[in-house]
Amino acid sequence: MAQSKTSEKEKNALSSSIRNVGAHASDWIRSFRLIYLAVFVFIILYITTVRVAEFMLDDHFQAVADQSVTITNLERPIALQIKQNMEKDVSESNWVVYGGVKVNSLILGSDGITWIYVQGQIEPQPDGLPPTDVLRQAVELLPATASVSVTVPHNSLLANAILITYASILLWGLYLNNRSNQRRYIRELDSARSTRDEAASRAVSIEQELQEARKKLTHVEPSEKAMAQEISVLQHERKTLQRKLTGLAAREEELRSQAEEAVSLTQEVQALEDLLEEAGNDIESKDEEITELSKHLKSASRIAASSTKSKVGESLERRLRTLYKNLEIDDHAIDTMVALRDEIMKLKAEEGLKRLSEESENVGVRRKVGGLPGYLNVFELGFAGKGRIYYARGKQRHFRILAIGAKNSQDADLDYLRRLSREDMS
Repeated sequence: MAQSKTSEKEKNALSSSIRNVGAHASDWIRSFRLIYLAVFVFIILYITTVRVAEFMLDDHFQAVADQSVTITNLERPIALQIKQNMEKDVSESNWVVYGGVKVNSLILGSDGITWIYVQGQIEPQPDGLPPTDVLRQAVELLPATASVSVTVPHNSLLANAILITYASILLWGLYLNNRSNQRRYIRELDSARSTRDEAASRAVSIEQELQEARKKLTHVEPSEKAMAQEISVLQHERKTLQRKLTGLAAREEELRSQAEEAVSLTQEVQALEDLLEEAGNDIESKDEEITELSKHLKSASRIAASSTKSKVGESLERRLRTLYKNLEIDDHAIDTMVALRDEIMKLKAEEGLKRLSEESENVGVRRKVGGLPGYLNVFELGFAGKGRIYYARGKQRHFRILAIGAKNSQDADLDYLRRLSREDMS
C-alpha cells in the first residue's frame, strides 16, 4: 500500500516537473518573441521617424529657399545675392551644421532652364557690373524658382539622436521585462523549493509509514493461520445457514398455503360477522320498540293508578272530615294515609284518629318529635307497632293531623315536617 502511494507520488512529481519544464520553455519562447518584436518595432520606428524628419525638414528648407530667392536689391548681381542668401539661410543652418542634414538645392531662372545656383555654385560674375547689366539680369532671371531636397544620413547627429532615443526606450523596456521575469523566476524558484521541501518531508513520512507497515507485517504473519481457521469455520457455518434457509423457504411455502386458507376462512368469518351485525341491528331496533311500548304501558298504568288513587283519596277525605270533626286533617296526611297499602294499617291509623278526635283532652301522647326547628311543636302517636301519626295543636280544632306514615316512610315524613314554615303552622 505504501509502495503504491510512493509510486503515485513519484508519478505526480515527474508530471509536475515536466509541466514546469514546459512552462519555462514557453516562457523563454515568449521572451525571445518579445525581444524580436521589440527590435522590429524599434527599427520600424527609427526608419519612420527619419523619414518623417526628412519630410518636415524638406518643407522647412523649401520655405527658407523661397525666401532666399526673393531679391529686392537691384544694385548688385542677382546670382551673387542668391548665393549669399542660400549660404546664410541653408548652408549655415543648425540642422546642416550640427544635425548633419544634407540639403541639395537648385535655383533656376524664370524660364525654368537657366540655372542660377546649384549646390553652392554659381556662374562666375564679373566685378563692377554697370547697373544696366544688373537690371537686365533681374529681368532675365527673376522671379527665380528654388528646388530643395533634404536627406538625413544615418551617420548624422540627428539620425543618431533618434536612434539613441529609441534604443534607450527599447533597452529600458527590455530591462523592465527582464526584471519582471526575474521576479517571476524567483517566485517560481521559491515555490519549487517549497515543493521540494514538502516532497522531502513527504518522503520521510512515507519511509516512516513503510517502517510501520513492515512492523505490522511481522505481527500479521503469525496470525494468518488463525485467520485461515476462522475462515474455514465461517464457511462451514455459511453452508449450515444455507441449508437452514432452504428449510425455511419450504416452511414459508407451507405457511403461505395455510395463509391462503386462513384468508378464505377470514372472509367467511367476516360474512358471518356482517350477518350477526345485521341481526344485532334488528334486535336493537326491536328492543327500542319494546322499550318504547313499555314506557307507554307504564305511563298508562301510572295514569290509571293516579286516577284510582285520586278517587280513593277523595272518598277517604270526605269520610274522615265528616266523621272526625274535632280534627284538622291536612291534604298531605290524607295522601300519606292513602299511600299505606296495607288495609289493616289504614284501619289502625283511622282508629288512632278516632282516639284523637274523641279523647282530645286525655289522649296519651307518646312523645314529642325531635330534630325539628324550635317553632315546631309536633307530636307523634303510634299505631299498629310501626305506624306514626304526626299532629300538632290545631288553629280552630283540637288537633291538626300533619302526616301519617309507617317505619319505611319515616325519613320522608320528617323531611316534610322540617320544611314546614311558621306561616304554615300559624
